[in-house]
Amino acid sequence: MELKGTFTAMVTPFNRDLSLDEGRLRALVEEQVAAGIDGIVPVGTTGESPTLSFEEHFKVVEIAVDAAAGRLRVIAGTGGNSTDEAIELTRHAQSIGADASLQVCPYYNKPSQEGLYRHYAMLADLGLPVVLYNVPGRTGREIAIATVARLASHPNVVAIKEAAGDANRVSEIHAVCDLTVISGDDSLTIPMMSVGARGVISVASNVIPREVVEMVRFALADDFVAARAAHRRLFPLFRDLFIDTNPVPIKAAMAMRGLIEETYRLPLCELSDAARQKLTATMQRLGLL
Repeated sequence: MELKGTFTAMVTPFNRDLSLDEGRLRALVEEQVAAGIDGIVPVGTTGESPTLSFEEHFKVVEIAVDAAAGRLRVIAGTGGNSTDEAIELTRHAQSIGADASLQVCPYYNKPSQEGLYRHYAMLADLGLPVVLYNVPGRTGREIAIATVARLASHPNVVAIKEAAGDANRVSEIHAVCDLTVISGDDSLTIPMMSVGARGVISVASNVIPREVVEMVRFALADDFVAARAAHRRLFPLFRDLFIDTNPVPIKAAMAMRGLIEETYRLPLCELSDAARQKLTATMQRLGLL
């Protein structure tokens, strides 16, 4: 599987009573299709996966696959810090037709690199293409370059989402293997693509999908003059969508545009007044409000 382009890390919309808003989720997928997005990533970090029950997790992936209807790729977030749990989630995604799985580095229990290798190898053995997800700021453990190289030899490990905030990782990975690298940070998409990354799993494309698609396509075409110009224009939003813990700012931004209800499950909660004012001002300057 070749992965390149823009993949939206989908939010999970809730009703005011905090139940899953299935209708809005389907509508969000339709907007992504219309904007030319290459794929969607349901139930990742941006999808508030830690607060969903297993049944809700299954339902979100099922709705995403059904709504996408083969028009874009669905990379289901099915990771966990228990290998057995990740296997169960991945088998479900595989059974309903997801195209790949996004596997976060196991968090909190801080496994050794050998433990990480065995965890990912067992998941890859299931047969569904695997995108590794390196985000040490969330997990407390980095997938070491040597471990990435070992896993890259598995035919079902197809890419890595790099969200460590370090563009050097792209070059370090490509120095030891040919694994596709996808940026996990909107603000680092163009820096990473300039040294070989093939796209982004984007938070911002929940609210500005066409703009992110255009920026990434410029970079894929090696038009980095246009790509840099797009990056500079969009950077204030990329920055302010992380003014608080993701996905709080992106859900606030989407609610400002009438796309979803602004609802979160604890322990996540709404933006502070100061943060909301800053995000609102940035969106107004970009003509989004």
